[in-house]
Amino acid sequence: MGNGLAYLMLAIWPFVCLVLFRTQKVERALIWSILGGYLFLPPLTEFNLPLVPGMDKVTIPNLSVLLIMMFALKQKVQLIPQSRLALFLGAGLILSAIPTVLTNRDPIIFEVLRNADPILFVVDRLPGQSVRDIGSVLISQVLTIVPFVLARQFLSSDEGLREILLALMVGGLVYSVPSLIEIRLSPQMNVWIYGFFQHSFEQTIRAGGYRPIVFLPHGLWLALLVCAALMSAAALTRATAPVDRWKVLMLAGYLAMMLVLCKSFASLAYGLALTPLVLFAPPKWQIRLAAAFAFIAVAYPMLRTFQLVPLDAILAQAEAISVERAESLAYRFNNEEQLLARAAEKPAFGWGGWGRSLIRNPETGEIMTIPDGRWIIIFGTFGWLGYICEFGLLALPLVLMWWSLRQGPALSPYVAPLCLILGVTMIDMLLNATLTPWTWLTAGAILGHAEKRMPRPAKRPRFELQGAAISDAALPQGKRTIF
Repeated sequence: MGNGLAYLMLAIWPFVCLVLFRTQKVERALIWSILGGYLFLPPLTEFNLPLVPGMDKVTIPNLSVLLIMMFALKQKVQLIPQSRLALFLGAGLILSAIPTVLTNRDPIIFEVLRNADPILFVVDRLPGQSVRDIGSVLISQVLTIVPFVLARQFLSSDEGLREILLALMVGGLVYSVPSLIEIRLSPQMNVWIYGFFQHSFEQTIRAGGYRPIVFLPHGLWLALLVCAALMSAAALTRATAPVDRWKVLMLAGYLAMMLVLCKSFASLAYGLALTPLVLFAPPKWQIRLAAAFAFIAVAYPMLRTFQLVPLDAILAQAEAISVERAESLAYRFNNEEQLLARAAEKPAFGWGGWGRSLIRNPETGEIMTIPDGRWIIIFGTFGWLGYICEFGLLALPLVLMWWSLRQGPALSPYVAPLCLILGVTMIDMLLNATLTPWTWLTAGAILGHAEKRMPRPAKRPRFELQGAAISDAALPQGKRTIF
């Protein structure tokens, strides 16, 4: 999908990444290779190659930076995290493809009613998963977490954390220019540049105007980006010297105006509630709140399964604010109920790909349910195994940061706002499929920072003598050796 320029942009992006690594410091090159691809490459367009996942605006930047950093940097890339739980969850996320494929090799057959004279019933089916699909899904899962793995090593320092906040703020500011054009003229940037519109145009019409989308999958994705940019600007305002603080504060005010113009109620609520916390609340409070967000996100499917989420009360509160938003939320909840019932038929490993987790009309074959939240998508596709590994891997950095508050060193001024950004993104993933490369980048950087803060058990030097282990303290003065 898309014109020649769309495919050309995908093809040249590895060279753009190479130029970034040759001209910028490693932290900045890594961030902008991934974030820049997400912001400016065409959506939906991809190169379809045999036996590998589609090469698109996510997989091409991720693969490019992985190869560049593994073979062109002098510093050795460490792909294995220090945290054993992170290693377990990451391996589980990648390898969950194997049991999912092996338990979904049978096709799903249904009868489709065709409008004909006489009326005909035609047997149709969704294909089963084949063994060769395992390799493609494994590669896709590996490429998905590349930003997480690399950010853990290269962006976990104070400088790396600051670069993420700065990139999110700058990305939001740069994106505000085409966004303002779309707000005024209607969302057309992707049509003008790449030759197609990536979503339903009706969903861009809101409150008597338009909400922008630019090159992202949906206007909700853009609104969440602007919300993260606003929170990043607030964090940089707090960390800036008082003499220059007003400059960054003005940028934050501009981004706040953009967030209002994006016309997304959820992202606007996030921004209004959390930006004051970023500006004024103690960092420890921010981290604790982010960890609470992570707990809610991980526990949500279980709460929904046992009917412990007060849906009626939530809808009543939404209706008090906006009837239209309440109807939209009720539609999401209704779809989730049906998809949960479908997922309950294969709870451990899910239904796999090809839309097998969706509910279809047995007479027409049309899809009757639309999965909005990332949680229900991953839950239906990979079951409990995939869900726990993916959401657990995103939540683990926040839990470790919260745990490190007990006895860790002084907090970086940049880590708490990033924790809040990651936490609120996890909450938004309960409503929308807004898991993005910069989300993984943020989570990886926080994990690396948390690992540095966690206390390590001291190792007592020992001296081997004739098969016996003797402590250095037992050696005569001047004869102690450190190994």
